[in-house]
Amino acid sequence: MGRRLFIGDIQGCREELERLLEVLRYDPSADRLEPVGDLVNRGPDSLGVLRLLRKLGAGGVLGNHDLHLLRAARSGRARESDTFGDVLESDERDELVAWLAARPFLVASEDVLLVHAGLSPAWDDPLAQLAGADPESPSDEAQFAVMVRYCDERGRRPERDWPPPEKPFLPWYEHWQRRGDPRTVVFGHWARQGLIRRTRLRGLDTGCVWGGRLTAWIAEEDRLVSVAARRAWAEHD
Repeated sequence: MGRRLFIGDIQGCREELERLLEVLRYDPSADRLEPVGDLVNRGPDSLGVLRLLRKLGAGGVLGNHDLHLLRAARSGRARESDTFGDVLESDERDELVAWLAARPFLVASEDVLLVHAGLSPAWDDPLAQLAGADPESPSDEAQFAVMVRYCDERGRRPERDWPPPEKPFLPWYEHWQRRGDPRTVVFGHWARQGLIRRTRLRGLDTGCVWGGRLTAWIAEEDRLVSVAARRAWAEHD
């Protein structure tokens, strides 16, 4: 059996992704790529990232920027700040958009739960909550999975995530871990928090697009590997 390589938010940073795969000594015949979502936008080469991951048969989950690309592809409207125009203008647009849309909101195995942003403490069965969620019209649960940072013990989110809200709002995983689920939750979406390595938690958004690093977790070895960004591709909001 090969390794599962969980990769943090790529956001169009193709060169850094290729470098990380080299450092990991990625074996396409044995290893499995599982990105945490936000494959596109803000970085310089969303098209190259999608082409590469599709070619390599990557798995992974959808992130909020991926959903934004899918909406833009459907409506023909994107924000001025978006950097995925290369995808929308590509001859491969339809194939790549379809491939991206086929990513789920949650990947669950016996030992790992993979989600972009987080899980609600109100969900008894996250897989059931997110199964069949439509990326073209995401449910409230799907929106939670790609957007949450803080919530209360019932899974209610604050109006804003920054500056950090006061109690009862805490990082979602503080509430989730009280459930005692034995699986490790792998997630991204939270560059301000940086790398999170706690019992049954691996937060892999180390801010590559902001000039930080692109990080992978090798599940079978419980090992973290990262490469530095070539430069900062975007400015913090």
